[in-house]
Amino acid sequence: MSEKEPNTGTLEAPEDFLPINGTDYIEWYVSNARQAAHFFQTSFGFQPLAFAGLETGLKDRESYVLVQDKIRFILTSPLTGDTAIGKHIDRHGDGVKAIALWVDDAAKAYEETVSRGAISVFEPFSEEDVNGKVVRSAIKTYGDTIHVFVERKDYHGAFLPNFKPWNPTYQPETVGLKYVDHMVGNVGWGEMNTWVNFYANVMGFNQLVGFDDKDISTEYTALMSKVMSNGNGRIKFPINEPAEGKKKSQIEEYLDFYGGPGVQHIAVATDNIIETVISLQARGIEFLKVPTTYYETLLDRIGSIDEEISTLSSLGILVDRDDEGYLLQIFTKPIVSRPTVFFEIIQRKGAKSFGKGNFKALFEAIEREQILRGTL
Repeated sequence: MSEKEPNTGTLEAPEDFLPINGTDYIEWYVSNARQAAHFFQTSFGFQPLAFAGLETGLKDRESYVLVQDKIRFILTSPLTGDTAIGKHIDRHGDGVKAIALWVDDAAKAYEETVSRGAISVFEPFSEEDVNGKVVRSAIKTYGDTIHVFVERKDYHGAFLPNFKPWNPTYQPETVGLKYVDHMVGNVGWGEMNTWVNFYANVMGFNQLVGFDDKDISTEYTALMSKVMSNGNGRIKFPINEPAEGKKKSQIEEYLDFYGGPGVQHIAVATDNIIETVISLQARGIEFLKVPTTYYETLLDRIGSIDEEISTLSSLGILVDRDDEGYLLQIFTKPIVSRPTVFFEIIQRKGAKSFGKGNFKALFEAIEREQILRGTL
């Protein structure tokens, strides 16, 4: 956490002073953006969109932009030594640096949040090219992660000014990913409520739900989590912190290897999780698996569903139900060298929750991976 503390008063958020249209992009700092782009194209079906680097006038970095439906990733690497990007990678490994939020007025978003205690990363500035202009500003959140406010109503180019369209020959098919459902942040011991209050008071979010160590625990490990959402519900940020357990939890493992707080996983939605998972497995993506006994009493717990249990069992897809319907979800193993960042694939059939009924089975699966890594 930064030396300056964010505003941490009550949780009341009486007005939506920070209207957000959705997730604009997620920027990763990676050691080799070209290879990372190839990975996301090949394994996850992302499509090439734009590029910036030496050819576009940048001297210190290059960035590849990938898209799949409403999901946009920027993959950025340094071009020289001793850069802020390189230092970020040295400390954290490949990971998410910026969560960019699409707003109508980036200057107003900046003013509203900074006036409420947000720490500035950069003030609003305008970027222009022949396709129009984009205004961006940014504030700090947990760890070295930042939020960028993006105003693009006056821009009609491929991505951002000073990016050129990227249209390589290699363009594998998509796998049916639609949009970012939620993004989970891991923070340190006793810091969850600090950042819950930050999102409530600085950004006007509301708490949707909370889970304590009684909800999220196994024989060995535990964690606590609260889910924050913006006014229109398009942005959801669960915040996790460790809880006392017999052994090192997945959150502690993440904090150790990431070097502090950061984005743990990105949940991406699909309209057909079975087809998406089959495609991802065929492309080499590995998923956490739960014991087949999970499926023996599944229908007793969640009731009737459209999918065949045998199909879900063969793929390792989990199911949970709430008052609004049910959801299907599955989690990849870490996609980077360190045991840090991973993906969740989720399909919602009415459910608005986050799979509480699957927590125990999921975390036991993660513990089995920790045992293999020797970090439990």
